[in-house]
Order: sequence, then C-alpha cells, then structure tokens
Amino acid sequence: MNFNKKIIATASILGAITIAIGAFGAHGLKELIDAKSLATFETGVRYQMYHVFALLIVGFASVIPSTTQKWVALFFMIGIIFFSGSIYLLSLNELFVFDAKSIGFITPIGGLFFIMGWLRLAYGVIVNK
Repeated sequence: MNFNKKIIATASILGAITIAIGAFGAHGLKELIDAKSLATFETGVRYQMYHVFALLIVGFASVIPSTTQKWVALFFMIGIIFFSGSIYLLSLNELFVFDAKSIGFITPIGGLFFIMGWLRLAYGVIVNK
C-alpha cells in the first residue's frame, strides 16, 4: 500500500489537538465566555476537524499525485492555522487584555486557503492520467 506518511502523521496529530481544543471548549469555556462566543469557538473546531479528515483521505489516497497531496496539505494546514486559529482567538476576546478583533482579517484568508486546497485537489485529480 502506498500512502503519504507525513500527511497522515500530521493529520493524526492535528486530530488529537482538535479533540483537545474541542474538549477545552465544551468543558472549560462554558463559565468563561458567552454562548455566542462558545458557538463561534465550536465553528473553529468543526472546520479544523473537517480538514483533518480531508488530510487523512488525501494522505491515504495513492491515486492522488504526491505533488497534489503536498499542496493540498499545505493549503489545508495554513487554513487551519489562519481560519480556526483566528476564530479561537476572536471567540476568546473577552478573556484577553488586548483586542483580538484586530486579527479578524486573518479569518477569511484562512477560508481562502481552505478553498485553494479544495480547488488544488480538484485540479490535481482532473489532470492526473
């Protein structure tokens, strides 16, 4: 069986981190932030986990060219950091002494990286012979 160990290992580590972040949100934040902020936090967790699953599939799919796998993995990981990471900070804004809203512009950039990853996957599969 041919698969990309680095992508699968990265996805596995990100999966564990996602579960830990989700558990922190579900159990540790209820008393610290309001319901709207908690829902926002959960959106970050959800999108992160979607892309962890996608990374696992990409890493195991030997029919996807390795160059495509690498680009998709890079785009998805940047998307996770920018999109989910900024959402986490924004939802926790009331806990910080600084205003995290100043990094709000990063969230759509992360979303753009997610979109680029999906489009790069489509392109790589279409041109694969």
